[in-house]
Amino acid sequence: MKIGMRELVFILILLAVPVASFWYVFRPQSEKIKQANQEIEHKESMLQSLAETTAQTDDLAAANEEIANAIHLIEARLPTHKEVDVILEQVAEIALGNNLKLIKVKSDKPVRSAAYWEQPLEMKVAGDFNGFYAFLLDLEQLDRITRMPHIKLKRADEVDGVINATFTLSIYFESDEESEGA
Repeated sequence: MKIGMRELVFILILLAVPVASFWYVFRPQSEKIKQANQEIEHKESMLQSLAETTAQTDDLAAANEEIANAIHLIEARLPTHKEVDVILEQVAEIALGNNLKLIKVKSDKPVRSAAYWEQPLEMKVAGDFNGFYAFLLDLEQLDRITRMPHIKLKRADEVDGVINATFTLSIYFESDEESEGA
């Protein structure tokens, strides 16, 4: 079989068509597909990250609500300045109920403490140690927030088991302006 010029040209054209198709059609299309796959992977990772963030948002919203409830409970335990006298009466009743003699109560100037006020009361009581211990336990059960930053116990010389206690009782409260603004 003899291959002539015409057949050779025809064979070259037949070979050139797939090669040209590869270079001018399939190769650019393959690049576009590769870029599209990369974009899809990037967008899927972004969606995954967004889904994780959305899940955290729900958790954060629940945590914020929990914190708001805790703050509300603590603020409910803070009296206004007008109610400090009521708490002082309760402390005096607790002392008398535990057979303690209230010798001295001196009110110092209120002190600003964070977002609230602190009313320090210098107190001196005398009585049985067990009564004083019961007094502290009852004081701890008050609905309002109090603390005892300073305490000094001294044994009475006259009678065994009797003490003199000097302490500072701090009562936390909201000022009247803050409670009206809330």
